[in-house]
Amino acid sequence: MMELEIELKKASDKLKSWDATSISLSAACDLFMRFVTRTSHLEHEKFDAAKSRLIERGEKFGEISLKARKTIAMLSQDFIYDGCTMLVHGYSRVVLEVLKLAASNRKLFRVLCTEGRPDRTGLRMSNELAALGIPVKVLIDSAVAYSMDEIDMVFVGADGVVESGGIINMMGTYQIALVAHSMNKPVYVAAESYKFARLYPLDQKDMTPAHRPIDFGVPVPTGVEVETSARDYTPPQYLTLLLTDLGVLTPSVVSDELIQLYL
Repeated sequence: MMELEIELKKASDKLKSWDATSISLSAACDLFMRFVTRTSHLEHEKFDAAKSRLIERGEKFGEISLKARKTIAMLSQDFIYDGCTMLVHGYSRVVLEVLKLAASNRKLFRVLCTEGRPDRTGLRMSNELAALGIPVKVLIDSAVAYSMDEIDMVFVGADGVVESGGIINMMGTYQIALVAHSMNKPVYVAAESYKFARLYPLDQKDMTPAHRPIDFGVPVPTGVEVETSARDYTPPQYLTLLLTDLGVLTPSVVSDELIQLYL
């Protein structure tokens, strides 16, 4: 078991080194290690039996992770109703899965999709939604407050769900949640459980920075500083529910779920 843990740690560290800023990658590696190497009931088994059990656990973790988006999509259908208009921010695979299932269930809804600076992933999201026949309109990021009156709910993904019940996600999520909260619009977060991370950021600067280049279309004047941070932290009080493969959670119970995951 000790040798196995050493080898898994090496593999985990190699994976993490490919993107040191990825919270979901780091959290998934840590959860996999914990899930596979629990030894309490392996101590008295024979080697071959223990080996088989460990392989089964590894495969089970992969199976759970693969099914996560479909599970979340099914749980989310109760929150989407005919005639609703929702706001999505940038590109999220799990949010796309939610909307894809809703469309296949013949629900009639409309989506406002932010441009998603700095990398404009919202344009990719809007293309995929349009291909599914879903009515979609692209907004520049600064038009969120202007458009909030016509929105019934906000759906976002997450790079990571932290111990406070808040989320770390692409830049702009925090301000969307602030505007939605001030106008009594629900904010739903769709996130896989392998993104639950043992982090407790206290403010926007209290996390590993992730920077992305920004193309303004015109040269930036010499001596002008550019904010290139690519993600922000949204505190739990601005989120309504987290839709996860563990179930529908309020932000306040996330710490309990994290304890269960890492036990």
